Amino acid sequence: MDDIKLQIKELIIDALKLEDITAGDIVDSEPLFGEGLGLDSIDALELGVALRKKFGIRFSKENADNKKHFASVDALATYIETTKGTNEN
Repeated sequence: MDDIKLQIKELIIDALKLEDITAGDIVDSEPLFGEGLGLDSIDALELGVALRKKFGIRFSKENADNKKHFASVDALATYIETTKGTNEN
């Protein structure tokens, strides 16, 4: 799971072009949006696309759980681990 968390952090930094942040600066349990990392809805869209490309997971705009999945690196890692392979074509 730690490997996935590191991959998520690196993906966040690369996909969102966060130049002044390293993977070590991102705390697994801190919120990604609002307080914490301070991402916004545009960042969520870009991150969702990057996550789909890297891990093969999909997010539906109708899914009420998306906010929960994007809450933190921990939440994203859990979602990726539990859905890996279930969204592949």
